[in-house]
Amino acid sequence: MLISVLLVVHIAVLGYWLGSELVINSTYRYVAYGRHIPFAERNRLMEHVMHVDQHVRYALVLQAGLGFGLATLYGMIPGGEPLAWAIGGVCVLWLGFVEAVHRLRHSAVGRTLGTIDRGSRYVLMAALLALAFGMFGGAWELPLWLRLKIGLFAGVMASGVGIRLALISHFRTWAVMATEGPNDTTNAIIERTYVRATAVLVGLWLFIAAIVVVSVVKPL
Repeated sequence: MLISVLLVVHIAVLGYWLGSELVINSTYRYVAYGRHIPFAERNRLMEHVMHVDQHVRYALVLQAGLGFGLATLYGMIPGGEPLAWAIGGVCVLWLGFVEAVHRLRHSAVGRTLGTIDRGSRYVLMAALLALAFGMFGGAWELPLWLRLKIGLFAGVMASGVGIRLALISHFRTWAVMATEGPNDTTNAIIERTYVRATAVLVGLWLFIAAIVVVSVVKPL
């Protein structure tokens, strides 16, 4: 019963994730090309984008927790139900950390937490790739399709990091616009940044699509 419920939630979270990404991209496009919109309104919408982006972060954490929890319950990762519950507990703590990073982002503590958050993503990506390639957990009963999913999930995380790197110029330029007002040059930078970030986002969607295909086909 527990496995069936978690499988349904696992699938539902995927829709939640993609829906959040679409809302973010659509709103950001409206803001990026909204030269005719008063800057105060554009700034308000950008704050909304940052709030919606939290849902993407929630979805990533939930998918990681649900995926490894299910793999444990199916016996692919040793540890059984006790480990699955422990994974659930870590997932809840991780969600709390993500929320703290968001709520405190304008403070010194928040910036420190943000640095820890970004660093932990690199560590997690490395761990996922090591698991996918059998560098550890080689004795576990992980089928090829699950190792592929784990590797692709690392690709999803890498794409998320890539989007944030692509947005560096946005935040720098947006700060200038907030103090000096927008002009043709700064608006053009924001528009180009949108295009770059969207290109990386398409790559993220392709990784997610590949995960879905692997989940359905389950190659041996």
